[in-house]
Amino acid sequence: MHTIANRQQAEAWNDWEGVHWAEHPERYNGMMGAFNARLFDAAGIAPADRVLDVGCGTGRTTLLAAERAYDGDVVGIDLSAPMLERARRDAAADGVRNVRFEQGDAQVHRFPGRGFDVLISRGGFMFFADHAAAFTRLRGALVPGGRLAFLGPGPAGPDGDYARATAALAPFLREPSPASRGMGSLLDPAGIRRALSAGGFADIEVLPFEAPMTFGADVGEAVDFLFSMGPTRHNLRDADPATVTRLRGEVGDALKEFETAEGVRIPGSVWIVTATRPAVPPNG
Repeated sequence: MHTIANRQQAEAWNDWEGVHWAEHPERYNGMMGAFNARLFDAAGIAPADRVLDVGCGTGRTTLLAAERAYDGDVVGIDLSAPMLERARRDAAADGVRNVRFEQGDAQVHRFPGRGFDVLISRGGFMFFADHAAAFTRLRGALVPGGRLAFLGPGPAGPDGDYARATAALAPFLREPSPASRGMGSLLDPAGIRRALSAGGFADIEVLPFEAPMTFGADVGEAVDFLFSMGPTRHNLRDADPATVTRLRGEVGDALKEFETAEGVRIPGSVWIVTATRPAVPPNG
């Protein structure tokens, strides 16, 4: 891996949290899957486009981009070796040939070649330590007139559906897990616009979008998933078994409100962000 600016994130995503994502991509992709169509509508990928997927993780969005850019090629970049190993394995199993994966820090990575037509990300941008530097680097990776589209978490209020479903855990979630540090860094639309403007992007739009987040086929599966996720596992690492058993029961009871024939689905909200690299530099 080349130069790393986000060292804390690199360490975290190559440790137990990255391994968990690599071992259970269907859980995380299921949770975020309802947002994919809106993200790709915003990206507007054409058949011959060259696409960069930032923070590609286990590669689900990279492979979806490759379906759309079937006469082009797609590159996924991520810090996590275990997640990229899973991405490469899944791409090979699916016979996808117009995709490759690179381990690196997109904030400082030197992207080779003629530049990308489209840049996408399903949540990866919130983990950068320096958003202006990251967006400046990524703008340089796009061709003039190239498009950016990414998804970021919307603000989750204390009275929201997810907060209500996981209220029993709230007193225990005292600190972010190593990999979740930075998740709240791009919640404010004004801050998103400032960071993109500082990176040299134009035509910036930040629009809200809501969709159900699926946490499991039933309550038991959803409880297992929530308690295996990084923030919960990290904060309950020293809790006694009786406390964990009690919390699992309380969360399970709360999740019954969200159980449907399609699974346990909690409404979620995100920002869909689009921008372009100006075709003409600002100074002419």
